[in-house]
Amino acid sequence: MIGTIIGIVIVVALAAAIVMDGIVIVEQQHAVIIERLGKFNRIIHAGFHLKIPFLERRAAIVSLRTMKNGFDIDVKTEDNVTIGLEVSAQYHVDYSMGTRANESGIYKSYYMLESPEEQMKDFITDALRSAIPVYSLDEVFAKKDDIAKDVNAIVAEQMSGYGFTLVSTLITRIALPKEVEDSMNQINSAQRIRLAAQDLAEADRIKMVTEALAEAESMEKAGEGIANQRKAIALGIKDSLETIKESGVTPQEANQLFMFTQWADMMARFADSSKASTVVLPNDFQTTASMFEQMLVAQETGKDSPSNISDGGEAPRR
Repeated sequence: MIGTIIGIVIVVALAAAIVMDGIVIVEQQHAVIIERLGKFNRIIHAGFHLKIPFLERRAAIVSLRTMKNGFDIDVKTEDNVTIGLEVSAQYHVDYSMGTRANESGIYKSYYMLESPEEQMKDFITDALRSAIPVYSLDEVFAKKDDIAKDVNAIVAEQMSGYGFTLVSTLITRIALPKEVEDSMNQINSAQRIRLAAQDLAEADRIKMVTEALAEAESMEKAGEGIANQRKAIALGIKDSLETIKESGVTPQEANQLFMFTQWADMMARFADSSKASTVVLPNDFQTTASMFEQMLVAQETGKDSPSNISDGGEAPRR
């Protein structure tokens, strides 16, 4: 009885093992390579599948998702500067199936290349070390995207024969030796200082030109003001003399009255000025009148003189 039960259990276990070995479930974005007796048989994709137990096996599970491979390499530029590059490559298995199974990207990716990531790294490294030496350091910085595109085109063609599609190759970072980096920073700093000095000089020039234009405009306006003031004074004097003449005063008397008025106004303004100094004047009107008479005599003498300067002497002044 016990032997019978053990036999049944063994049979059930073997049957379950056979059934489980014959079931294949493939996840989304994956493919499974099936071999029969060690030879390629077929490729199955996502979903539920059956295979012959023990005679067929799952040789490989191939991911169809885009993958990334990053690595660092050292290269030398045209001007003999050794730089470090951080490179990132995005790739995936070729989705094309081909007319025959052995022409599909899945078949090639498994059977034709044992270490695809390492081989891709070698291809990209070789392409970059061939491309970078024709560029100077500054050109590498300026054209790194173009260099990466050229390298990607070369390596993509090489990897397509192994069933891989190289989506993109990126140069994500350029590392410089410390002494080169310090030198470039000093050059950039000097350039910024020079530009700042030029801007300051240009600002000073604009300021000086603006001030000169403002001063010229101010002097022009001041000149116009003085001219208008003198014109107004002349018109006022003319009107005053005409009014005095109409009152019956002779022209000579009117002129004398006008001169005395001007002299009195001048003395009043001098006295009111904050910068005025002490002036000694006569203490009675008669003496003041005598001073005014002396001014008139000097005026008459100046009119009678044939010239302002006579016999080495200077003509009397008003």
